[in-house]
Amino acid sequence: MAQKEISIIHPRPSSIVAALYTLRDLNVDVAILHGPPGCSFKHARLLEEDGIRVVTTGLDENSFVFGGHDRLVEVINKSIELFNPKILGVVGTCASMIIGEEMHDAVLEANPDIPVIEVEVHAGYHNNTRGVLFALESALDAGIIDYKEFERQEYLLSKATEVEKRYGAASKEYLAPSRGDLKYKVAKRLVELLREGKKGLVIMNAKKETGYMFADITLAVNEVASMLGKKENLVNMANIDPELGLPRVRQHAEFIMRDFIAHGVEIHEIIGGMDEYPIAGEKVSKLIKEKYSDYDFAVITGVPHAIPMENLQHMELVSVTNGPRQVLPLKEMGHEHVLVEIDLHPKTLGVSKIVESEFGATLREVAKET
Repeated sequence: MAQKEISIIHPRPSSIVAALYTLRDLNVDVAILHGPPGCSFKHARLLEEDGIRVVTTGLDENSFVFGGHDRLVEVINKSIELFNPKILGVVGTCASMIIGEEMHDAVLEANPDIPVIEVEVHAGYHNNTRGVLFALESALDAGIIDYKEFERQEYLLSKATEVEKRYGAASKEYLAPSRGDLKYKVAKRLVELLREGKKGLVIMNAKKETGYMFADITLAVNEVASMLGKKENLVNMANIDPELGLPRVRQHAEFIMRDFIAHGVEIHEIIGGMDEYPIAGEKVSKLIKEKYSDYDFAVITGVPHAIPMENLQHMELVSVTNGPRQVLPLKEMGHEHVLVEIDLHPKTLGVSKIVESEFGATLREVAKET
């Protein structure tokens, strides 16, 4: 008998926002939200920090009754006039879905001479990956990506959903947010492990642009190990393959690898692309079994819950996430120390180099004190 879906009552990410971020990764220049002016306001503003223009048709009570077709045509034409985009995105909302708007008709009437990625989406899907998939399907139709990349992305999305349902924010009916363990105490323990000559793995399994801050923890651990004369006891892994992913995602990998090299940090194992966080864990687990089974501890950043526990159980784990609702699931998995980088995502939008993390800064200061 199929297992019944649990009813999750804590807030979940929106499919509309997921679609917007996917358009960003496809290097869309302008995204039009066909809905009320306040829909997805916070993320729309943050995305503008990342180089994509986000505008809205600003549907109001009158539009809810009589429709917003003419307004969408007007905003398409106005966006082309103002911003001269090479690629345009049009994203639906709950309002446009409820009133039955046909966005494609408006695009046909406006008849722009550039590719348009139309995303018919609303926020009522249990898995926000649906918004990503809808955007990718439209990008495929518009010739922005090929079918091979679409299939790859579709597979990654299914795996991401599995990870979240098994060990993530979709694993329980309600997960209370938590700030995790005290960074100062965990930093002291990590310095002790390094000082004692314990062998450690530093594993970055980050989701896309979040890697700009999680990478700083890799830098900090290596800096402290070098200060203590123990750098040879570390093995660094990271999902920064620059040949994999949508255009913006590949660029993130290139920039982070550039910064690792500039800081003299060697990445011993490339475990995948920056969109492969849901499947990179399997590669990490295999590497540990084959080459690093005698290591004493691991520092895991990004999406730690995507790495199977089978070959980690004997290690002392320090895990860093940016999800306050991820603390309890990680503790239950067996991660002894769990830290949260609060407000990581806003700090990693629109950047092109590694950004200092709270734990990285704490670790550096603790090492100086001791």
